[in-house]
Amino acid sequence: MRITDRPTFGPGGNSESFYAEKFKSTYQAPAWLAARGLDAYEFQGGNGISAGEATLAKIGEEAKKHGILMSVHTPYYISLSGVEEEKRLKSLSYIAQSLRAAELLGADTIVIHSGSAAKISRDEALKLASDTLARNAEAVGQTPIRMGLETMGKINQLGTLEEVIELCRISPMYHPVVDFGHLNARNIGSYFTDCDSYRRIFDTIANALGDDYAYNLHCHFSKIEYTGAGEKKHLTFSDNVYGPDFEPLMEAIVKENVAPRIICESAGTMAEDALEMKKYLKSLIGE
Repeated sequence: MRITDRPTFGPGGNSESFYAEKFKSTYQAPAWLAARGLDAYEFQGGNGISAGEATLAKIGEEAKKHGILMSVHTPYYISLSGVEEEKRLKSLSYIAQSLRAAELLGADTIVIHSGSAAKISRDEALKLASDTLARNAEAVGQTPIRMGLETMGKINQLGTLEEVIELCRISPMYHPVVDFGHLNARNIGSYFTDCDSYRRIFDTIANALGDDYAYNLHCHFSKIEYTGAGEKKHLTFSDNVYGPDFEPLMEAIVKENVAPRIICESAGTMAEDALEMKKYLKSLIGE
């Protein structure tokens, strides 16, 4: 099922400028974003979803009112490939909590980290993550909310594009979430060099999972500093040392005729950098 017929852009969380302008609550974010020409927002539940149901519902109402497409980042402590079975299966309850938050927010997508492969082999990690996701699919049953599995930035994490695609084959409810900065960082800055290298992502997903999975692909984008181990920290678009560059991605979106959602995760300037991407895309298509 397709969500929208145009690319959409927004931040992951609130920019520093949101608070500098004396806004305090996330329920004020949808109007703030819409006034700036943005149309998406990812609610940050990485440290746990502590907001009450009334607050989440209020944010959802504001998002609907202002035409902001919503998604949710699930807690970082979800452990799809954890070697301790009790901890690993506890992840099912955290995913269920995230789905409930998504329902209240009117979100169509939740984003889940793919898991760690630090203490075990990648094959073992993939088997454990597959088991967790199979159990989750059975527990959840039918849901209209896309369950996104994210490509990761550290080499000792599960989360290459190929691993994410493999996990998505477990159930149609699972969708790849491509973090371009993560893929670039785990490949020591060599992954995205031109428009074609971005186009390859959409083509690979379409060929493996189907056109609809690529058409409304949920994406994260930021420049990320990396070391030999992969991701170190998120940067802003003002950085001229680390990549990836966003312009070739915008060109790829036009050439592929796709409508992804691009959530910007720059360090403190996520709304501003999301708008820069949107403006560049509009310049390519003559708007």
